[in-house]
Order: sequence, then C-alpha cells, then structure tokens
Amino acid sequence: MNEFREEFLIKLSIPIYTIVIGIEILYSYWKHKNYYSTKGLMSNLYLTSLNFTLDILVRGICLAVLWYFFQFKVFAIDKINQPVLYWTLLLFAEDFMFYWMHRIDHYCRFFWAVHVTHHSSEEFNLTVGFRSSVFQPLYRFIYFIPLSIFGFDSLDVMFMYAATQIYGILIHTKTVGKLGILEWFLSTPSHHRVHHASNIKYLDKNMGMIFIIWDRLFGTFASEEEEVIYGLTSNIKTYHPFEMVFHEWKAILSDMKKTISFKYKMMYVFGPPGWSHDGSRKTSKQLREGLKSN
Repeated sequence: MNEFREEFLIKLSIPIYTIVIGIEILYSYWKHKNYYSTKGLMSNLYLTSLNFTLDILVRGICLAVLWYFFQFKVFAIDKINQPVLYWTLLLFAEDFMFYWMHRIDHYCRFFWAVHVTHHSSEEFNLTVGFRSSVFQPLYRFIYFIPLSIFGFDSLDVMFMYAATQIYGILIHTKTVGKLGILEWFLSTPSHHRVHHASNIKYLDKNMGMIFIIWDRLFGTFASEEEEVIYGLTSNIKTYHPFEMVFHEWKAILSDMKKTISFKYKMMYVFGPPGWSHDGSRKTSKQLREGLKSN
C-alpha cells in the first residue's frame, strides 16, 4: 500500500514540476528576468540528490522509531470510518510540527548549519525548492514522534510529509504575486519570498510550509513589502560542492577554537546564528533592534 502511495506521489509530482519549471524558465528567458543560471540549477539538483539518497538510507530507522512510539498512542482516530477527519488533522498537525522544526533550524546554530544550505542561493526560482538541507533526514522524524503518540500511523506521517513537500517546492517562485484572501491562512509564494530574504526586517520570518497561521499566532509573520534581496546576510559566493554543505560547520569549528569559556563555546554551537561573545557579529534579533533604533 505504501509503495502504491509513493508511486502515486512520484507520478503526480514529476509532470507538475516539469511543466511549472519549464514555464518559469521560458518566462524568465523571454522577459529577461535572469531567474535561472546553469550553476545555480546544477547546484540545486546536486543538493537534492544528496538529501534524497540520505533520506532513503535512513527511512527504515525513521519508520521504526515512529512505529515504536505509535504503540504508546494516547489517542486514536478511526481512519477507515473517519478518513476526512483523520487526514485533515494529520495535515494540520504535521504542518504544526514542521513549523517548530523549521523555527528551531533558524534559531539554533547547530541546526542552522544544516538548514543554511537551503538559504544560500542568491537566486529564487522553483528549483531552489529542491536545494535541500542535506542532513535534515537524520533528525526530522524526531519532530513527528508526537504525531505517532497521538495515533497517526508512521507510514501516513511520512506520506503526508512527502505530499506537503510538493506544495512547499511550488511556492519557491517570483512569478506569482499575492493571492488575495489566501494570504491570510496559506503559505504563499509572497510569504516564502520573505522567508528567503536577507533583508534585516525579514530574517527568520514565515516558517510554515502549508499554513501561515502558525507564524501569525507565534510572532514570526511578515508580509512582503520592500523588495526582497535573496541569500544570506553574508553570502558564500561559491558553488563548490563541499563548501555549500559544510561552510557553516567550518565556521563553528573556527569559533570553537577561540580562547573563551566553555559556556561561550556552547553558545557558538547551540546559540542563535550570528551570536558572538564580543559583539563582533549580530543575531537576527539584534540586527532588527539596531534597524529600529536607526
């Protein structure tokens, strides 16, 4: 059954990606938008292949862990007799847990070192959705353990994540403007452009994959107003296959070699990105506070 569902997703997603990416490339070419570059496109394909390979290698472990906790479920919905309720709740619950995983990826440098790869492109197009955080499959499933405890089957959890990823990739585009009333509750291309911005006012905003309601509830929402500048506050300026994946880990090791206290060393690993013991660098919060004071 699970193989059938995965085959269905593949058959559904490949033609969708092919058509919309092809349309965006043609639009970019005809309108001289320069949304795509060969190096950027190849880098995104390289990174998603690494992520996909690792995902396949650890999938059995992830499913086993989720199945183990499913045995201790404290709540259960009959998905046979109440399929609409079951799948609707799973959609919202999984997106909620993804929001918190994504937020921690942005607020803890250890996980930011994994996730930063996805944000390091100075281009923004549909293939950036494939610019994967390579090592995320090693810990992503941990955030879905509560879903197993609340009675969602492990195969269903993994299927729902794969299904929502299709939408998550499609919002990586500059060719779609704001979508009216949908902007209030869905993560839209406009919201996700903000998420990929290096503009100080936009840093660490709009974390939801499907829904923007979590950002509105928990204070991480920002609407698209000023022109978005894509990439990092300090861009890596390289397509080197090793540097794209490990550049932040190298920076962490460099900070750990400093002659500082153990507490400071741990802050360089687990504190927010940009934290420094001497104020030589700034976190996104400090940068925003500086922007307000000016």
